[in-house]
Amino acid sequence: MTDRSYKVLIIEDDFRVAEINRHFIEQAPDFEVIKTCYLGKDALEFLKDHSDQVDLVLLDAYIPDVLGLELLWEMRKEYRLIDIVMITAAKEVETIQEALKGGVFDYLIKPIEQARMQQMLSRFRQERVLLKDKTELSQDELDRQLNRKIRPDATLDPQDKLPKGIDRLTLEKVFKALQESTQAQTATGLSSQTGVSRSTARRYLEYLVTDGKVVAELDYGEVGRPERRYRLL
Repeated sequence: MTDRSYKVLIIEDDFRVAEINRHFIEQAPDFEVIKTCYLGKDALEFLKDHSDQVDLVLLDAYIPDVLGLELLWEMRKEYRLIDIVMITAAKEVETIQEALKGGVFDYLIKPIEQARMQQMLSRFRQERVLLKDKTELSQDELDRQLNRKIRPDATLDPQDKLPKGIDRLTLEKVFKALQESTQAQTATGLSSQTGVSRSTARRYLEYLVTDGKVVAELDYGEVGRPERRYRLL
């Protein structure tokens, strides 16, 4: 991990689930779990001295010594700049509504799929980069962020304004190839399917990831460096 990695605090009373979540997180580029706490009081004690080191908290709704929602509101009150994601088996609408009112960055229902975790982390990274590099946002940029947060759309909108270097016909060709695939694809695989170069395929795939329509997963395989595989949300 580099010094620029995003630091994650896991608050989860089940050590097996905590370990699975840690594994998912550390497969994503630029993320590092710096602490796992199994009790609410331990989490608050850690944040008291290390809140400036934490970017993201993964919080379970069921903690032995405190209700997760109570802990959410306490952290919201004391540590407003830390993003919080609820990861819980709680599906009750009342719990979800309160968590959303508490400003959670996302709400993930157990059992968590790796792809869904990677999507959340990818969006977190994108939004942090966006806010870091700008002093203000246009209405279009703000709407784009909020819309992706509320309703990811796995379709191409012909009215979308494309950035320089992204051709609509090539984008549609890459997107269609993903739609027709029954499994996640590498840039090399999409290159063969579409006839574009590997570097072009990767550029368009990463654009679709940034646009919130595609999720990238790391496939470690048996040997060598991990490959990035892409699939539609």
